[in-house]
Amino acid sequence: MKNTNYVSRFQMVSLLVSCYVEILFLVIFTVFSLPTYVSGFGSSSTIAVSYGSNTVCGILAGKSSQGIQCFQGGELFSIRPNMSYEALAGGKNMFCGLTSGGIDLFCWDTRFSDFSTRVRQIYHNPISPLTDLTVGTDRVCALQARTSIIQCWERARFSPQQLFLQPEGKISFQSITSGDGFSCGIVDDDKSVSCWGENGIGDFIEAEFDSMSMLTLVAGKSHVCGITVTGILVCKGKNDSGQLDVPSETPFYYSDLALGGTYSCALLRSNGSVACWGNAGNVSAIVDQEIQTLSFESIVSGTDFTCGLRSDDLTLLCWGPGWSDKSNTSLGLSTMIPGPCVRDPCQDCGTFPNSASLCSGEANICRSCVVDLPFQRKSSDVSGPAISPASLSLPVSSTPQHEKKVYRPFWVYETFGMVGFLCGLVALGYFLYLRISRPSDEKLLVVTKKELRSTASKCSNGSQNADTAIIASTASSAPQSRSSSITQFSSLASGRERNWEFSLKHVDKAEVFSLSELALATRNFSLENKIGRGSFGTVYKGKLPDGREVAVKREVICRTKDREYAFESELTLLSRVHHKHLVGLVGFCEENSERLLVYEFMANGALHDMLHNTQTNNTSRLNSWKMRIKVALDAARGIEYLHNYAVPPIIHRDIKTSNILLDTKWVGRVSDFGLSLKGPETEEGSMSIKAAGTVGYIDPEYYVLKVLTTKSDVYGFGVVLLELLTGKKAVFKEIEGNGPTGVVEYAGPFIVGGEVWKVLDKRVEQPVMNESEAVELLAYTAMMCVNLEGKERPTMSDVVSNLERALALCKGSSGTFSPNFYSFN
Repeated sequence: MKNTNYVSRFQMVSLLVSCYVEILFLVIFTVFSLPTYVSGFGSSSTIAVSYGSNTVCGILAGKSSQGIQCFQGGELFSIRPNMSYEALAGGKNMFCGLTSGGIDLFCWDTRFSDFSTRVRQIYHNPISPLTDLTVGTDRVCALQARTSIIQCWERARFSPQQLFLQPEGKISFQSITSGDGFSCGIVDDDKSVSCWGENGIGDFIEAEFDSMSMLTLVAGKSHVCGITVTGILVCKGKNDSGQLDVPSETPFYYSDLALGGTYSCALLRSNGSVACWGNAGNVSAIVDQEIQTLSFESIVSGTDFTCGLRSDDLTLLCWGPGWSDKSNTSLGLSTMIPGPCVRDPCQDCGTFPNSASLCSGEANICRSCVVDLPFQRKSSDVSGPAISPASLSLPVSSTPQHEKKVYRPFWVYETFGMVGFLCGLVALGYFLYLRISRPSDEKLLVVTKKELRSTASKCSNGSQNADTAIIASTASSAPQSRSSSITQFSSLASGRERNWEFSLKHVDKAEVFSLSELALATRNFSLENKIGRGSFGTVYKGKLPDGREVAVKREVICRTKDREYAFESELTLLSRVHHKHLVGLVGFCEENSERLLVYEFMANGALHDMLHNTQTNNTSRLNSWKMRIKVALDAARGIEYLHNYAVPPIIHRDIKTSNILLDTKWVGRVSDFGLSLKGPETEEGSMSIKAAGTVGYIDPEYYVLKVLTTKSDVYGFGVVLLELLTGKKAVFKEIEGNGPTGVVEYAGPFIVGGEVWKVLDKRVEQPVMNESEAVELLAYTAMMCVNLEGKERPTMSDVVSNLERALALCKGSSGTFSPNFYSFN
């Protein structure tokens, strides 16, 4: 009963927390968002420069895929692999690209003459995409899109590095940027600046910013500039050439920034022209008068030259003292996109003109915008071939030109209050629903000891035939199962939930056993041979006359409609499907009032016992991360087969560690299909049906809404992954006397906070080298699986793909990154 209360309260609290977190994110994002296209020494954009080799690259427009084209030494190069990219960043003799969606990260070393085909993949993860790419002189960094946690790779070996210099507690960033030997970021919670790196330069810059709250931040070689929340442009760091001497202007006067070694540049928000300062006062060497007459969408810098994307034709120009061909600033590169191509509608400030043509499809390029700026939009800015950065930064408005209007974000607070009020109503309604429905639900959720005794009494009063009389029944004396099962069957007699039509024509390949054969094999179903309990009966170990070891599941003699359905479902299902990661059916027995199923015997028992039963032998075999990931992968492949390859598809409905068995070779296999149902024909399909499963593993969305999809199995498997990670049961007591705790509730905050190591099972040695990344991948995959919303969970195919990479890492292969350059043919 306590488990039932725990599930209900946990779901209600989770819904409230989720609702208010989304509101808070909306407010923060709306109030503090600025254009994401600011670019600098090592920040992300759709264009990038690799200084040292004078290489300039951009993401192509008007192509079926947004590939990369580069200019070096007077020649143009098409970059491989030819994929769609959303962001680039450049550093010394190197640039990197983030593919659309942030799934893959590739880097190219521009010192090689054939750099365009020599690529190193350092990241691949569809479950945990990246954003906000930055490249410095010694490392590549990006943010995990869903958690805002920073992840970096050391340039020398491109191995993931722990940022030991990162300030404690400041691990979630709004944005990041990198310079020469240091990185800085805007901390999520208070918008302060946090820096780290070599030779103390990071600490020095952080101290200079003090407690300023920042909206944007861009790094140069040894200095950093950014726009504060009040719109003031400030620069901190070394000032040996006047690169910190920002011209005094009004708030929000500048937009995009680009910082070099001894100078700083910015675009004017009014017309997109370039303004620079520094270089020991020799500004004309940085940008000449001809360049200053042009309008740009974005600019990027190396140590001693700058490149910009022109507003009129979206082509690239480069200039500055370090640019090799000072007489020709035009590179001859194709048209480049001014921002990422995204599938989402641009609801805030409209769509960039000709987005469909630039993205060659249904994707959009969204205008960047700023809330509450005292600027008006001219009607001519809404469309046309040339759009200035100023127009890109303003909300779309129909206000006439002569009417000046100040946009204030009062709607944000009104929205916050309204959504909060609605959340309160939803929570109240859900609470009342639980209070009203709980009495009837609890009767279905938990089978009490009193009910068991009553059922046994009724069964003992019934007649039994001669065959069953010779068998010592052990059903009434069997201990309770490890976890209470949730069974909410309804109208079984009418067959609404019996979507497996039982017929012997489906089981003609299964052996038919007599009751006496199975009684002999199991030593008359002795207690010594009992090895567990399934969905409709007790399981015994048996040995057939030909020497085969089997597991025999014997139905409780007193048959109920749900047990009858479970027997028919499992027999019919296992006769249809065959896979090396599913427990195989050997045969069955249906003789008078007795019904039994015979399976392959799994010598190493259930994964649940291996993890949680201290008296189980060979537990040390599972005390390695490689072995745990392998078992998880085995089970995932079995579930993937049920969802994608079984005809018709199958939803298991009771994925848990008790139903993952291990054979003699420690291969994981999914078992117990008594609650399984035929699934929808498509991945997106669903069906309405009352909940069934096990407390701690059951999908909250399925339990509350009664809508079943394959993603319900994904949730249960996510709990299994968390058990493998932590060594904790799905529901456990952390401290005796306290209420139960769910492993999702226990491990989730640490994993999302980037502190996976705090919840790792201490019986397994701490992961090292590639194994550490494998465990992290396992953890984030688990958290995606237990997302409250089914549509946000991965498919089992995605899960299998991630676990395959995790296992490859444990085996010492590249996994999520490749250690060497390789060529595409």
